[in-house]
Amino acid sequence: MHRPTAPDRQPGRPPRHTPPGGPPPETVDPAVLTALLARHGWRRSGAAAGTYSRWTPPDGAAVPARGRPARTSLLVPESRAYPDSTDLIAEALTALQHSAIPSAPDILTALRTPLDEIHWQRDTPDPDAPAAAWAAQEQLRSGARALLLAAALAARGRAGYHGARHRRHAEAALDRLLAGTAAGGRELTTFLPVGTSAAPGPDDGRLITTTLLRALCATRDATDHQRATGGCEAFEPAVEAGVCQELTEAIGKLVRGSGGIRITLHWAPAAGPPDGFAARPAPVEFTPGDLPVLREAGARYIRDEPPVTVRLTAVVLRMRREAQSGPGAVRLKVLAGADVPQIRAVLDEDDYRIAGHAHLVGLPVRMSGRLESKGGFRRLTGARDVMPVRVEDGERDRLLKSLHENLDFFGEACGGD
Repeated sequence: MHRPTAPDRQPGRPPRHTPPGGPPPETVDPAVLTALLARHGWRRSGAAAGTYSRWTPPDGAAVPARGRPARTSLLVPESRAYPDSTDLIAEALTALQHSAIPSAPDILTALRTPLDEIHWQRDTPDPDAPAAAWAAQEQLRSGARALLLAAALAARGRAGYHGARHRRHAEAALDRLLAGTAAGGRELTTFLPVGTSAAPGPDDGRLITTTLLRALCATRDATDHQRATGGCEAFEPAVEAGVCQELTEAIGKLVRGSGGIRITLHWAPAAGPPDGFAARPAPVEFTPGDLPVLREAGARYIRDEPPVTVRLTAVVLRMRREAQSGPGAVRLKVLAGADVPQIRAVLDEDDYRIAGHAHLVGLPVRMSGRLESKGGFRRLTGARDVMPVRVEDGERDRLLKSLHENLDFFGEACGGD
């Protein structure tokens, strides 16, 4: 039934109220709002198709403070073709803003910007104490973040074991991550913003989401294969789908101490599904019975990941050797040539002396070697060809200032020289 325009609201007039914390009503697509309401279990009723639709909360939704069934009801236009559509959307947003329905904040969050949603359901018993509930929430949140970090690492480059490589960039990509409440440590919703570029980069939320979905499905298939046949060969090609040691470890973290984990992905309604993906991806589940396979796969990925030959530029942070002459160990801050923040290396006597001199005059050094997977690609073996690198005066002054602030670390830098 068509709702007449109220006397104090003329067609085309801006809405009188924008809900605090909600998106501007004029920017909300009614189709996106109704898709989000349906996704979160709201029921459509009592309206003729093509005009308006009325939505009521899911069965069982209650106002926590009173424990009574919620009476929130939203009237949403089917499109913006009707004169009072903006006012009706404003009223719906205001009702959601003041609603105690658990899904209301999630709906408002998804309306502010296109967001892919990941729903995490962890099968755990009801906690018998507040401390247990807090611990369960922490385990769910940290496990979900670890899994998303593994996907962000895989989005930057495929590897069976990433270690410290790309970690700074992957963690920075998750800074835009939004998370909902973890009710009792059993349910959590995370939101990843969808970029607007035609070719998303490795920091785009949509690329992280699609990488995660591919990797989870490949892990599920490889795990089923190994449990059925005893063969581990399915985990080798799974690396190209984004499976890695970090991902198998994160899944194990979520599953341990529970009856299983269920991960469901929903695409942002405003963006739609990406090419090659189902509109409604099937949930992916893991159970405690998968843990031995996941542990074995993770250990194999670490063992089989080859060292990486690099030629890097770095700043000396620390120097240490047992005697006043001979080889010594250095800790380096990597500036270029390797996707790790810091590494350790053992230099022979001549290279150690060159590194010490370069550091004392505020210059970085360049060297070659191999990053070893043991220790997370934080160690350079076979270091050689150490030489100072000339930098601009401003950068050199900054490096010297850093040296003077950390003089206690370099008491042995000139030992024996």
